[in-house]
Amino acid sequence: MAYQETQKVLNQLVADLTQMATVIHQVHWYMRGDGFLYYHPLMDEWMDEVNGQLDEVAERLITLGGEPYSTLEEFSEHSKIKSKKANYNLTLKEHFETLFAAYTYLNEQFAKGIEVADSEGDNPSSDMFHEYKATTDKRLWMLAAELNKGAGLK
Repeated sequence: MAYQETQKVLNQLVADLTQMATVIHQVHWYMRGDGFLYYHPLMDEWMDEVNGQLDEVAERLITLGGEPYSTLEEFSEHSKIKSKKANYNLTLKEHFETLFAAYTYLNEQFAKGIEVADSEGDNPSSDMFHEYKATTDKRLWMLAAELNKGAGLK
């Protein structure tokens, strides 16, 4: 099987991006307060972005001969982005902290994907990881600015 380590990273991202879409959706549903009219539609954009990444990652995995996770059980078992119950008492800041932590983790996974794909000579996967890392860098910068902290990008 070609690009075995890249396939592992891709499948990890299938689980993680599925969970990330859920985390963003949760913020979208449970947010209240100042900024709601701006942030609520913004979360739609971010969900669409993550869902697009998920589809491309899964299709790349299939292209390489892999089998993407495809059940709720597999996503839950393999994702490193953990679920936590939301409620309407969470502040926007608390929601954004959750998003910041999840995007930080994804950023690390995309960086790992670049390293692994480069080591295996899989340029198309590396290019995809570079693109997604750049997008995630921007999300982290935006969230960090909203939270009044440095992004600390690597």
